Amino acid sequence: MLSTAHDADVVIVGGGIAGLSAAHRLTGAGVTVSVLEAAPAVGGTATTQLDGFRLDRTGRLLCTSYPELRRTAVLRDADLRMFSPGVLVHSAGRLQRTGEVGGARWGPVHGRRSMGRGSPSGAQGTGVAFSVARALASAPRPRQLDQARLGTCLARLAATPVDSVLARPERSAAEALYGRGLPTRTVHGFLRPLLSALLGDPELTSTSSRCADLALRGYARGRLCAPAGGAATLPELLAAGLPTGSVRTGVRVTDVSTTSVTTEEFGRIHCRSVLLATGARAAASLLPGLRVPSYHPVTVVHHTAPQSPLREPSLILDADRSGPVSHTAVMSEVDPSRASDGRVLISSTVLGEPPDDLDRRVRRQLATLYGRPTDDWELLAAHHDPEAVPAMPAPHDLRRPVRVLSGLYVCGDHRDTGTVQGALFSGRRAAHAILNDFGIPAGSVKPLAAAA
Repeated sequence: MLSTAHDADVVIVGGGIAGLSAAHRLTGAGVTVSVLEAAPAVGGTATTQLDGFRLDRTGRLLCTSYPELRRTAVLRDADLRMFSPGVLVHSAGRLQRTGEVGGARWGPVHGRRSMGRGSPSGAQGTGVAFSVARALASAPRPRQLDQARLGTCLARLAATPVDSVLARPERSAAEALYGRGLPTRTVHGFLRPLLSALLGDPELTSTSSRCADLALRGYARGRLCAPAGGAATLPELLAAGLPTGSVRTGVRVTDVSTTSVTTEEFGRIHCRSVLLATGARAAASLLPGLRVPSYHPVTVVHHTAPQSPLREPSLILDADRSGPVSHTAVMSEVDPSRASDGRVLISSTVLGEPPDDLDRRVRRQLATLYGRPTDDWELLAAHHDPEAVPAMPAPHDLRRPVRVLSGLYVCGDHRDTGTVQGALFSGRRAAHAILNDFGIPAGSVKPLAAAA
């Protein structure tokens, strides 16, 4: 498209989902890209393999309602495994079941009752609320009223436009939880542990209420899920959909300008524009002055056991805070491809700094959550990331600028919301900013499958 003196029109530093998302938009508009990833694989080794197990290094949860999963052609048919039939919450010493589509389905675990499955778009809030009330007709009192209120609250939020959510007064998520007209036991027994798991903030004091509302809205409109094969699947799909030779791994960038990048392996690579799609700290090392947010640390602990402690693909949240684990699941039930030969994989996520005796305390808590002894479980791995999720304290700019100056751009979850949706959308915004500076209408972007 441009002069052959350029190695690529745009060099993208970082092969995570934000940079790869931008690469898809740019390539769809006829712009050539070169994605440089320092790690041996795209996604920054988000998933590792150990003795037939596929172990995620990140504890992030996805929702099927994330708009960018539908807007990105190669991700539309991604194999997303649902946490089904719902979420289990350990509260007051026992497990309660909740549902995921359009509102709450909440009842005793052994009752196997579920509420109506509203549309993923969240457009059937009234129908969902009716289904909630009808399905809970046999629930023990006084929990019926609490559950009906929760279902109505989530259905209302699912039908609220995003602009209306962003226009709400902003405060901390912890403060906003008590302004929804819900009983304290519902807030502590469901909303707080759910939002903590979605946002990586155990106390919800350093998260904007608007970000929390967006996360809760996404939950109310869709299903919690995990990509088959592990967290690395999404960047792998994105990379595979790019033209051959567009992505190079094992390339470390040491310097950037508006027209070139310098690498340890290949020297200088020329271009018309540079997009930094790394984490905030790595981007700031290449672009001094770029603000680095504070982060929420996350540790993911993987165990295997002789038998599955739970014969269903549900996610367990611990509202009782009986230990360091925020949420846990038998991932081999959710996604059998993560454990070969029918073996069992239990993955648990710890928010905040992990304790020194991590494995002992996690095992003790999991014995309570699953109702099974864990003495014969084997620790496979524990992955700690001190900068796993960017903090989003109020006031939080959900659309931080992606254009530094003409020819130099930055994207990532630290420019948007600290979610997979935020990372993907920031890549889209950066691509559109580049196209605008190139004089290419964003409306000319074609789905990459057709462009390639």
